[in-house]
Amino acid sequence: MSTVRTARRWLGDHLVLGLGILVLVYTFVPIAVVVLMSFNDSSKSRNVYKFQKFTLDHWLHPGGWADGMGDSVILSLEIAAAATLVATVLGTLAAFALVRHRFAGRSAANVIIFLPMASPEIVMGSSLLSLFVASGFGGQLGFWTILIAHVMFCLSFVIVTVKARLSGLNDNLEQAAMDLYATEAQTFWRVTLPLVLPGIVGAALLSFSLSFDDFIITNLNAGQSVTFPMFVYGANQRGVPMEVNVIGTAMFVISILVVLGNELNRRRQEKALTL
Repeated sequence: MSTVRTARRWLGDHLVLGLGILVLVYTFVPIAVVVLMSFNDSSKSRNVYKFQKFTLDHWLHPGGWADGMGDSVILSLEIAAAATLVATVLGTLAAFALVRHRFAGRSAANVIIFLPMASPEIVMGSSLLSLFVASGFGGQLGFWTILIAHVMFCLSFVIVTVKARLSGLNDNLEQAAMDLYATEAQTFWRVTLPLVLPGIVGAALLSFSLSFDDFIITNLNAGQSVTFPMFVYGANQRGVPMEVNVIGTAMFVISILVVLGNELNRRRQEKALTL
């Protein structure tokens, strides 16, 4: 009986940890496959996701880069960078307005912000396409229509992320700065912005990721332009080149390095404040 009780106690103490590990494994297995396949020599097999032999050729000599993949990657990076910049600036300003100021329609604005996040992408993509056609851009679909569409759906995520950071901010530090004769501008640049910056950086990273890998909305509003997700979809009809896994692995590693760098910088700043 004591053995059963001990087993139940051990299971109760480790159940949450075990479930968390299972979720992480479930999440990272596809990423591990992508990383593994980026080193796969698939030249002797039509099944590109059957590991044949370890090779670095796809990293050192990206042959698929000349088949349109390079142009699609560059286009996706340009759109993601521009959409991230615009959405982060506008979203941060909107988040400050919604958190720090009271105005007519504030509650309605908070509800409307969630609509792009809650709407199915096919609905948003088709609605934007109808808007562009009605506005006379039907024959000019391309970079700018994709950019407008990406800014639109990234904006909600930026506002929500920065709002969460602002809502949890203690305004005593700002009041203390102004009690020490700091102007409003000095308080913002030296106190408020550094405190909100981790949320802004997180929102920018999320916006960049959402823009870079979007397919449905982009496909409906791209015209003749081909982004990286669209290239992967088209290449899947005839066999996905291994260089696609190289791009995916590189983007994943860069994201991890950016997150780690941001976390290390935050800890260094906290340590400096405690000294």
